[in-house]
Amino acid sequence: MNILFVSLGCDKNLADTEMMLGLLRKKGYTFTDDEEQADIVIVNTCCFIGDAKEESIQTLLEMAELRRAGRLKALIAAGCLSQRYQEEIRKEIPEVDALVGTTALEDITEAVEEALEGRGGNYYRDLNALPVCRDRVVTTGGHYAFLKIAEGCDKHCTYCIIPKVRGCYRSIPMEALEAQARKLAEDGVRELILVAQETTLYGVDLYGEKRLPELLRRLAEIDGLRWIRILYCYPEEITEELIETIAGEPKVCHYLDIPIQHASDRVLKRMGRRTTQEELRRQIERLRERIPDICLRTTLISGFPGETQEDFEELYRFVNEMEFDRLGVFPYSREEDTAADLLPDQVEQELKESRRDELMELQQAIVCDRAEELIGRELTAMIEGKIADEDVYVARTYRDAPDVDGYLFINTGRNLETGDFVKVIVTDSREYDLIGEPAEDMLT
Repeated sequence: MNILFVSLGCDKNLADTEMMLGLLRKKGYTFTDDEEQADIVIVNTCCFIGDAKEESIQTLLEMAELRRAGRLKALIAAGCLSQRYQEEIRKEIPEVDALVGTTALEDITEAVEEALEGRGGNYYRDLNALPVCRDRVVTTGGHYAFLKIAEGCDKHCTYCIIPKVRGCYRSIPMEALEAQARKLAEDGVRELILVAQETTLYGVDLYGEKRLPELLRRLAEIDGLRWIRILYCYPEEITEELIETIAGEPKVCHYLDIPIQHASDRVLKRMGRRTTQEELRRQIERLRERIPDICLRTTLISGFPGETQEDFEELYRFVNEMEFDRLGVFPYSREEDTAADLLPDQVEQELKESRRDELMELQQAIVCDRAEELIGRELTAMIEGKIADEDVYVARTYRDAPDVDGYLFINTGRNLETGDFVKVIVTDSREYDLIGEPAEDMLT
């Protein structure tokens, strides 16, 4: 039986998808990227913001047409949308044979087998259960992989539905993460990217204290791993020990993703965030002082309910002054069953988008200036692939997380392989990307 797996949403969802693929592979199922060859389709859905929800619904509807036409033997919906809208999916898309909730991913083989027998049902476990990942099918090319270190969230930001579809914060035991990381390294993974709804709180629930620094040090001892990258660090939870570990451990990339969402104290309070602008400034200053070459990434929300022109201008000034290396902006997405959905003074969609565009235009200028500062510097990069019929390789530096940041294009006639680490001299820049040539001693 051929399975087409469609993974939507974030990299945490992708880690879940890879776990389900591993379970299905052990049962003898094969996989395809071609819907024409698929007997079964599984859609791992997302519902974090409106666009993600719409993409998930549209994908299910498209697959439902194939199921209705008799071209599929089973259609299964898994993940966040399935967790949140179980009854609605059953009613509106009856072609879906089985629904698998966010904590029932280990039931995926049972869901497939019973769906094929015509007994498809609903597979849900306690929302605070913790699926244990054993075998995975890495779908990122084999040279890098995401390691999900925790599930759920306790922050309850007013705009966010995650605690209601993913449950409370639960750390995955350190021994299980080490075992998973060793297996990934043995299979050729060179870069490990730590993800969770929030990575900085890792260990608090299991060990009574934050243990992310210890986890980083233990992962750094694994042979074969070259880079360890950390995403989703809440700024208020970053400790001195974490900063010292990033600064002192060679395998940990000098890169930190710290989603701040806004800079106006009034808006931050309405969002349910736990920082002030002054605290954000101090944290950013501290990081740059201890790790001068650190690359800081953040995300912002434009047009949050009640955001005035003054609030937006304050955010704009903050971005201009902080000069983040990487930044993304999302227009506020109004989500039912969240506190922010009930707030007064909702902002018009057109204004949300225009404010996003202003911030991104500012950020593009900042990125261009910062890229020019890198010209002439030697950077280590990991090869991602080669442009067909050209002597140009596509690579990433420590400053670039996959899929969200830029690339470094290397002009060379040398024969390189995906996953190789090379030393490159930056010679030029093009907006978010860099251009370089091999250093004399290229291979590292």
